[in-house]
Amino acid sequence: MENKLEFAITEEETRIADRSVTLAVEAGASAVQVTLDKARTEIYALLDGELDNIRQTGDRALTFKVYADGRYGVFSTNRLEESSIRDLLVKAVQNVRMLAPDRFRKLPAKEDTANDAVRGDEMGLVWYGYDTVTADEKLAMAKNVSVFAEFREAAPDRNWKVVSEEVEYNNTLTDTYLTNSDGIHCRHTETSFEVCAQVTVEDNAGDKYSGFWWDYSISPEKVRASDCGHKAVMQAVSQIGPVNADGGRHVMVVSNRIAGRLLQPVLDALGGRAIQQKSSFLTDSLGKQIFAKGLNIMDMPREKGKCGAILFEQDGRACLNREIITDGVVMEYFISTYMSGKLDMPATSECANRPVVKPFVSSELVEGQDNASVSGSIGEAEILGLCGSGILVTDFNGGNCNAATGDFSYGVEGLLFENGKVTAPICNMLITGNIVQLWNNLIAAGNDPLDGMSRQVPTVAFKDVNFSS
Repeated sequence: MENKLEFAITEEETRIADRSVTLAVEAGASAVQVTLDKARTEIYALLDGELDNIRQTGDRALTFKVYADGRYGVFSTNRLEESSIRDLLVKAVQNVRMLAPDRFRKLPAKEDTANDAVRGDEMGLVWYGYDTVTADEKLAMAKNVSVFAEFREAAPDRNWKVVSEEVEYNNTLTDTYLTNSDGIHCRHTETSFEVCAQVTVEDNAGDKYSGFWWDYSISPEKVRASDCGHKAVMQAVSQIGPVNADGGRHVMVVSNRIAGRLLQPVLDALGGRAIQQKSSFLTDSLGKQIFAKGLNIMDMPREKGKCGAILFEQDGRACLNREIITDGVVMEYFISTYMSGKLDMPATSECANRPVVKPFVSSELVEGQDNASVSGSIGEAEILGLCGSGILVTDFNGGNCNAATGDFSYGVEGLLFENGKVTAPICNMLITGNIVQLWNNLIAAGNDPLDGMSRQVPTVAFKDVNFSS
């Protein structure tokens, strides 16, 4: 198969990006970073099993980070003619010189930049058969997911029917090329194929419940075999007949589909800007044990073939696999080149590119066993069995976490479980608390994160979570 993609960045476009560096310097910039982004997406949407619309989008943009006389500004254009770029950069430098000086704005040290992102496909996220998939095949992948015809009518063996269904198939190509006046050249290319189903079922009493599921891969094989329509239906059906659960403190198990929502406040609080502005609940936490010893999080952007994998940061610095939290100890803040100067700390990474929560089972659940000895499958079913009784949270419906204090309040939906088995659905419940305390109450983390998510957060379980109706 030829290593070529029709909508990818061309040699001519790369030449234009490289030429833009020279044009910026000629216009008076002391330094410049140039980023060329291209993206193309095709979408086939079905409504109740029938083709509803086909959409295609294509974007191409040059972005310039211009440094001049100790000042800094960002500019972009989608016009790639040299005369247009020259005019833009002359005006850009003039505008930058009118801004206030900022001594912390600078390019990253060249020795810290990536030198192995040459072709763009080094991370194994490109399928070069991308352009060979026909329109008929794309429509067929969408229709294969649809279950509306199967469940639209009532049947004696079930107390529900599907009343609406939206299915969407899409394939996307993204390509990024980065260069700067220090002579670095970085490229990252990805292809993806996705399909999702959103269904609404109605029970015999006329009450309606919704379910959603999706599948992703860099090539279409997984999407061709996707059963996400049936999974979305089963998720909706599992909510029929909710009960009013008692408030109070319960064990909470959180599905791997949504568990990343509870990790994100922690990642945000480790950001250099939040730390510098004292607007983070993790200020002054570096090197301290803040969380449960079982919490271990790595940033693993260099794991090839995995969603979120990448070799370079937005400023061209090399991405590295790093420890974020080890045995509950905060090992690293996310510090960009800019925030490095402001905080007088070494630059690390701008953010968690591909955070991975490591498996863990507490001795409370596996008495007499060392945590590290737990092996084999640790998924939702196993964690429910270990926890015994509690509430399995399957969705969030609103809420937030205070960035400065860590106090949170989230609306949740889910299922009661007893003796490791689901017994009844619940709805309209609220969980409240503090995100630091929540992660200190971690009692299990599975080894079942979902493919296609850059935040690799498995099924997780916490003790003593406050629920209210």
